[in-house]
Amino acid sequence: MRELRSSAFWRAVLAEFLGSLLYALLGLGASLRWAPGPPSVVGAALAFGLAQTTLVQALGHVSGGHVNPAITLAFLMASQLSLPRALGYLLAQVLGMLAGAGVLYGVTPGPVRGTLGLTALHPGVGPGQGTVVELLLTAQFVLCVFASFDDRHDGRPAMAAVPVGFSLALGHLFGVR
Repeated sequence: MRELRSSAFWRAVLAEFLGSLLYALLGLGASLRWAPGPPSVVGAALAFGLAQTTLVQALGHVSGGHVNPAITLAFLMASQLSLPRALGYLLAQVLGMLAGAGVLYGVTPGPVRGTLGLTALHPGVGPGQGTVVELLLTAQFVLCVFASFDDRHDGRPAMAAVPVGFSLALGHLFGVR
């Protein structure tokens, strides 16, 4: 419980909140239909990937730049994160994502807003298939994060942001359709 009294803990939780807010705002904002026609899957994938890259680079030294609850849970399960820190991160991430979506809702005109980037399964894809795809894409993302932040990998964890962002964009390119 000593960890809860440290300013570094609260800075990290605040960084996760801010990172999640910006991630939701930027990623979902790029997913909206600002022009007639189908939404750009490539544009949305790049927006989410570049947002992740930027936030890992900017916040990684403060909190690790998790921004995503799946990453936080993976680090907890791998004993790389304490339970109080993981719970703080998860709460901050959920609240940050809600705040980011709220800001986007407030600054986006009604006709453009639509479903605010809400995705749904393709009519030919069942819930079981969608779950398997989501699990596989999350696994490839988590594996990339662990490999990128492993000091034994290349000795340059500062470069972790780039492969992490590309991995997230790849998952979006495959999974969005």
